[in-house]
Amino acid sequence: MRALLSAYDRTGLADFAKALSALGCELISTGGTLKDMQAAGLKVTQVAEITGSPEILDGRVKTLHPAIHGGLLARRDLPSHVAELEQHGITGIDIVVNNLYPFVQTISKPDVKLIDALENIDIGGPAMTRAAAKNFPSVIIVVDPADYAEVAELLKQGEVPLEKRRQLAAKAFQHVALYDTAISNYLRSTDNSSDAKFPQEWTAGWNRVAVPRYGENPHQEAAIYATPGESGGIVNAKRLHGIDLSYLNYFDGDAAWVAANSFPQNAVAIVKHANPCGLAVDDNQAEAYRKALEGDPVSAFGGIVGFNSVLTTETANVMKGVLFDVIVAPGYEPEALEILKKRKRTRVLEVQTSRPNKFELRTVSGGVLVQQPDDLVEDPRTWKVVTKRAPSEQELIDLGFAWKACRLVHSNAIVFVKNNALVGMGAGQPNRVNSVMLAGRSAGDASKGSVMASDAFFPFPDGIENAAQYGITAVAQPGGSVKDDEVIAAADKLGLAMVMTGTRHFLH
Repeated sequence: MRALLSAYDRTGLADFAKALSALGCELISTGGTLKDMQAAGLKVTQVAEITGSPEILDGRVKTLHPAIHGGLLARRDLPSHVAELEQHGITGIDIVVNNLYPFVQTISKPDVKLIDALENIDIGGPAMTRAAAKNFPSVIIVVDPADYAEVAELLKQGEVPLEKRRQLAAKAFQHVALYDTAISNYLRSTDNSSDAKFPQEWTAGWNRVAVPRYGENPHQEAAIYATPGESGGIVNAKRLHGIDLSYLNYFDGDAAWVAANSFPQNAVAIVKHANPCGLAVDDNQAEAYRKALEGDPVSAFGGIVGFNSVLTTETANVMKGVLFDVIVAPGYEPEALEILKKRKRTRVLEVQTSRPNKFELRTVSGGVLVQQPDDLVEDPRTWKVVTKRAPSEQELIDLGFAWKACRLVHSNAIVFVKNNALVGMGAGQPNRVNSVMLAGRSAGDASKGSVMASDAFFPFPDGIENAAQYGITAVAQPGGSVKDDEVIAAADKLGLAMVMTGTRHFLH
């Protein structure tokens, strides 16, 4: 057997190479890998000795040679291929160990230069990996250090079965595909044209970080993936306490994290089934939590709570007595963490800010839907006042909060807000009147003196009229209905202030 070793990530490679050598395998290697293997006391032949050509262009060209690729691509079951190898003095290569230059790590640096990114685009590695993977019945390709031990054990037993070789080949092609996707995305990153944002051919790639016990329901399998080079966001959360996360813990945890981080002040979001049932901001974090909990203490039970600032000891004490499945925050005061660790089943997560998503994806039958995220920045003072009465200063502040809040609630979204806190919410209804009714019922007496925001226009005056019965005093909505005049007239008749934002914020 002959094995070609050329890996940037050499974790565990020396031990694997020793196992191969003990099996009588001849080792071939390139530059940096060669030095590491020799330092480990292994006898290794340099690729240049096999090709008869030196590594040139600062190592850009070393394995791109018939003596290498002929040895990789020759089918051992074709006599004509075997004869050609003999004719040209080429010896077959049976094992390839390869992974690629650190392109993703390089471009993740905030000050990366284009020349540095280009220098970390591997050429020989992908070519060699693809060649070996194409010929997997004859060549074993290993790109993941996690596979070294199993491959070594199978070789000791006599052979790596064809199905295992196929699995390794599939992993190798995926490894290269993810690499090429990262390069393509990087090169497009400064192009603002429509074709660059939504190219004719488009791939996306992620790295698996977890396998929960099941998906949304026990009969569904699931996995959690992270964006390459991304260290923030819910999928990269550091679990400080509690049992493993479920699929829905990730899903709802992200909703709580995103909701809390939608505000510059201390914000607290309590989420149940992807919708914020409690949401508030306050200069004091513990007070923000109290206000968020008051929004819907019944639904909060067993929910997920998110913070956008380091969770304080004061807040941890205030939280006592309420069951939460998950707590997410960017950090924890030491004493606060000790208090939270007394919760046996609660997962306590430390989450760091992530780079904004460039796209949102949703699978549908036959493909995917792709769109830009709804991250429009809006100034409430630019909204159009359409009623005889303009909002008061406090009403405008609450309308600004409500407008952000309704962007986080699934359509048809109606939110009631008072003093920078969500007091009532209606979501996921087939008509807006039902959402108004649900928001009013959940708010109860707190609805009196609150303001209302709607993620889309009111098609008829009935939504405004019903909201007024609950005691709301001002409304924010996009406008754009053919019956806007009737809706405005109803607001004027009821003495309400109304602004039209000119933008819609559906969240399906």
